[in-house]
Parts: sequence; C-alpha cells; structure tokens
Amino acid sequence: MYQFPLDKLSEIPTPYYYYDMALLRATLDAVNKEIKGFPFKVHYAIKANGNDVILREIASHGFGADLVSGGELVAALAAGFKAQDLAFSGVGKTDWEISLGVENDIFSFNVESVPELEVINEIAGGLRKKAGVVLRVNPDIDAHTHRYITTGTAHDKFGISLEMLPQVIQMAHNLPNIHLRGLHFHIGSQITMMRPYEMLCEKINELQDSLERIGVSLEIINVGGGLGVDYDAPDEHPLAGFTSYFNVFKRGLKLRQGQEVHFELGRSIMAQCGTLISRVVFVKSNRDKQFVILDAGMTDLIRPALYEAHHKIQNLTSSSPRRETYDVVGPVCESSDVFARDEVLPTTSRGDLIAIRSAGAYGESMSCRYNMRRLPQAHYSDAIAK
Repeated sequence: MYQFPLDKLSEIPTPYYYYDMALLRATLDAVNKEIKGFPFKVHYAIKANGNDVILREIASHGFGADLVSGGELVAALAAGFKAQDLAFSGVGKTDWEISLGVENDIFSFNVESVPELEVINEIAGGLRKKAGVVLRVNPDIDAHTHRYITTGTAHDKFGISLEMLPQVIQMAHNLPNIHLRGLHFHIGSQITMMRPYEMLCEKINELQDSLERIGVSLEIINVGGGLGVDYDAPDEHPLAGFTSYFNVFKRGLKLRQGQEVHFELGRSIMAQCGTLISRVVFVKSNRDKQFVILDAGMTDLIRPALYEAHHKIQNLTSSSPRRETYDVVGPVCESSDVFARDEVLPTTSRGDLIAIRSAGAYGESMSCRYNMRRLPQAHYSDAIAK
C-alpha cells in the first residue's frame, strides 16, 4: 500500500488533492524513454489536469501540450510550453480562441469541420498569417469504453467522416492562409486493451495508401491519446502500460520518410499521481445500509457521478482489523453524489482520513462550486513543486 505522510496530511484542511511529484516525474521519464529514438512527439492533454505546478513540471520534461480552450492556451504558455509544441483541439473553437492561437503561432489547430477550416482561414488572413492545421478524422472505430468517453465512431460529434476527407484535404490545400500539416485521430478514453489501437494503425495505413495515390503527403499523423490506467490497483500499477501502447505504433504504423507521430496523453500521465484526501463527517445507518459521509463530494471529484467510475478508496487512519460494508457518499444535495456503493473498509469512524485514489486526472480540473462549495486546494509531495 502506498505510504502517505499522515503526519503532514492530517494537518491540512480537507478536502484537497495530494500530488505525488516523484511519481509524476517517474511517469514522464518512462514516456520519454519509450519514445526516444523514434519520430514521436507527446502533447500532454491539459484538460486532464491544468494545475499550474503540474503544467510547469510536465513542460520542463520537454512535452508539448494539447489544448481545448483559450484558457488552456494561456496556461500552457505561462507554464513554459513552447508555442510550436501546442495543438488546439475541440469541436467549437470560438473566434477569439482561434485568433489567440494564430497570433501566438501555435503548431496546429486540430480541425473538426469544414466551417471551422473556413473560419481559421479567414481569421489567419486578417492577421496576415498562415495557420497550421491538422484535419481530425472520424475513423469509425469503437474503443468499447464508456459511452460518454468514446469519440471515434460514426455516431460521435467529433471529426470529419472518411468519405468527406479527400475533398476537405483539397479544400485545405487551396485555402491561402492554411498550412495543412497532417491528420488527427482520437478514438476514446480509458482504453486498456491494445486491439483498438491496432485497428487504428490499420485504418491509418489504408488511408495513407489511398491518399498517396492521389498525390497527398503528410508531415504528421496525430493518433490522439486515450490510454487507460488501473483504477482498482494503483499501487500494483502506478505506471500505465506505456511500453505496450507505444509498441503498437512502432510496429503497426507504416510511416513515410520524415513523417512524425504525435500523441495526446493526459489520463495516463496524471491519474495515478493524484489522490483526493477527505475526512469522514458522519457514519450513518439506515436499515441494512451503512453510509460513510465525507466532506468531499461530486463537486470535488465528479467522475463517479458522471461516468459511473470507480476509484479505489482507502481509510488511512483506521487500525481496526474488522471489515465492514459501506456506501461512501458526499455532502452535496444530489442522489448521484456517491463515490462507491458496497465498499469494504476497516471499521470507519467520524474524523477518519479517507484517500480516493487515481484522481490526478479529471479530478481537480473538473471540480466546481455547485452548492457554493469551496474548490479543493492542492498540496504536493515535495518542496520542488513551487
């Protein structure tokens, strides 16, 4: 079991996020080790966690950044990411966000539609610049993940359909203020089996062959991200399966001379590095149910309520050998404010310190002030985090 510094954590007002910066650095080093010697570039998906301390650490390891808003663009530049390493994703980029990206000469906009391509061309022309773009393709691949985080099927809102792609490529080449850099794919999130990525490689290879026949060559292929983590056993698997993941693309993609592969990893970098720390407010019994009521709620970590996600929950302070079954819930006035049902924990009492693990991704970044609750603060494992 991960050894939390209880003497330090017990003194901090709950709820809050606790980040293991040593694990984050080990994760970043593992990714860099896997891509060394290959024409690979990893962009960290800021939507997973935009904490400024986290961003500065990731930028210092040479990563690029994947953005989905103008606010993330500003945060990325402030944290030290280079503009030429920024990719701007999202289906609904506004004019001011596009202008901000063009003005800062970011590497690319991941373009989702013809209207977006036209607007980027118009705005770039008005600024007397040329905008780099990557066309997001909907490959119609089902990653067999939760329906709310699948992105690559024909029924999802993301990307340009395969049948439309040749004409959109031609259009991009003809627009005077557009520099077409390549194609972008993203099939979903929390993907733990490699077969969907193998299928993606097969689809990309077929597509590149067909485009080559009509004279289209591409600088980059962006394969998105989506690599999953082990939410049930974070201590046994603190690092995601980076070796298996990158090997799929090393072996499966038929790259052209000088072509690069770009990745957009978020969850697999951050999830295991963060823990939501909370205290037990009450333990309550109703008929055959026991409830552990925490001072953390869905406003602090919304994934269980939004995605029916399960995080490993640990009682850090109970020394009881007895195990009991509880529903672990929050204080928010919603029936969906539940972290876990029928969770087996040591006998739990008011004041116990609870850890909700693997919360570094889509935890703090999705927190909100519903019920006028305070946003959770962040604390870090060492003094190197400024």
